[in-house]
Amino acid sequence: MTYSSDDVQKILQLAMRRKQEESFSRKQLSEMATELGISSELLESAEEEWLTQAKLSKEQQARREIKRRGFRAHLISFLAVNTFLIVLNLTTTPRDFWAIYPLSGWGLGLFIHSLTLNQVKENSHSS
Repeated sequence: MTYSSDDVQKILQLAMRRKQEESFSRKQLSEMATELGISSELLESAEEEWLTQAKLSKEQQARREIKRRGFRAHLISFLAVNTFLIVLNLTTTPRDFWAIYPLSGWGLGLFIHSLTLNQVKENSHSS
């Protein structure tokens, strides 16, 4: 049986995932690359690219977490203030439901905030 380059890569990735609890030294990585016929220059280049991508990925995760925390704070504020306004409205002027106006306006802002949060997720997946 013969395997394409993509097949070999996928098989090796699966095997490596199953062996996740172990870590490998730089020397072991170099030995594996040599066994696969990968030059040290190509390995170094790939390692540098991987390190750059890993750094970018961590930065993107940090930005997403900051955005999520901001949205969570926005949501909590929305719920607290609008609950108070609804209770105030119902206790002072139950016949005139004016609390719908701040609830609707702020709700629209919260909805738009949630859309921008989802756009951040989609953009990071397409990169």
